[in-house]
Amino acid sequence: MTTATQESKTAEHLRIAEQYGAHNYHSLPVIIASAKGCRVTDVDGNQYLDMLAAYSALNFGYSNERLIAAASKQLGKVTLTSRAFHNDQLGPFCKELCDLTGYESVLPMNSGAEAVETAIKAARKWGYTHKKGIVKDKAEIICAEGNFHGRTVTVVSFSSDAQYQEGFGPFTPGFLPVAYGDAAALEKAITKNTVAFLVEPIQAESGIRVPPDGYLKQVREICTKHGILFITDEIQTGLCRTGDRFAWQHDGEDARPDMMCLGKALGGGVVPISAVVADRKVMDVFAPGDHGSTFGGNPLACAVARVAIDMVKNDGLDTRAKELGKHFRSALEAVGAPAVKEVRGRGLLIGVEIKRGYPKARWFCEKFMEGGILCKDAHEDVIRFAPPLVIEKADIDWAMERIGPVLLSAERVK
Repeated sequence: MTTATQESKTAEHLRIAEQYGAHNYHSLPVIIASAKGCRVTDVDGNQYLDMLAAYSALNFGYSNERLIAAASKQLGKVTLTSRAFHNDQLGPFCKELCDLTGYESVLPMNSGAEAVETAIKAARKWGYTHKKGIVKDKAEIICAEGNFHGRTVTVVSFSSDAQYQEGFGPFTPGFLPVAYGDAAALEKAITKNTVAFLVEPIQAESGIRVPPDGYLKQVREICTKHGILFITDEIQTGLCRTGDRFAWQHDGEDARPDMMCLGKALGGGVVPISAVVADRKVMDVFAPGDHGSTFGGNPLACAVARVAIDMVKNDGLDTRAKELGKHFRSALEAVGAPAVKEVRGRGLLIGVEIKRGYPKARWFCEKFMEGGILCKDAHEDVIRFAPPLVIEKADIDWAMERIGPVLLSAERVK
């Protein structure tokens, strides 16, 4: 037991991180040392239920035996080869991801932001080679206000969050934001230089913002009408998180985008891997040397991702997310806490918006941590719940026994 004169292991780690690490995160003060399934244990032996799942990277839970076995097997063979050569995992990975998504071609990268950058480059070159009348180097991509597509300079160039831009200019031109969920605003913004519309089917980082039903179908119709590409960022929402394999499917197959950006759960929570999927008419704008990555499509990541793809296809995680998400949202709504303005989301991507005049969402997350639950605030006024898709109903009920009282305990801030 730690005495008053001893420093806890948690405090020690926090002190070292504060001294030597960059201060670019305001993390909850918990130091995870081990994890299995939906549960994590900190360096002092305290256990928590993870209800964030690394922003959907851990859809399959921690230390999934099949994923770990795939990684271990590949570690004994080869983990990295230059893209100057082929490897025996890349081709099968691309085929299996095409089979899963229904697209004809895959370009693998590492992070979600890299996938978005890849889609931007593909859309611009597609516009210059397939559309008439676009002025050289003036291609425009329309995006949605409130978006979060990553942290690179190009991506934050079209962010509407002031903090993401402050001190990082000059920014990349060629992006036009329009109101999220407003199909008419999209159509009005299209010009002769427009090549694509990039959007998240659900905006996670800005507070689990769900567009009106039919919005993505309308977007598809508008993009087809004006001859521009429809690109969805499914990095957080894809691979069963929202109750369908991909969140755009909530609006039906008529809402199919031209390109999808995937990441996070694609690596099974074991290794980073991302990808852009598209049909050949778009992907074939790339020629050798146009784009690439040292680690993109490496055999270790591809081997793990192949197992993740198989689990998405065969383990019923979409149905599980849909049913457990409905149960979780209903339980949150039933609390009837005065501090709660709205409970929203799809599947196991849930946001609890806190009314003005009550503590910020961070306050609630800290209280939940004290009760053994880990989650995250989004844009100060929304609590984000996004547990691994392997969570059990009993885990949710256990969590609600602790979440409910905290929500009810919140008092107005004077």
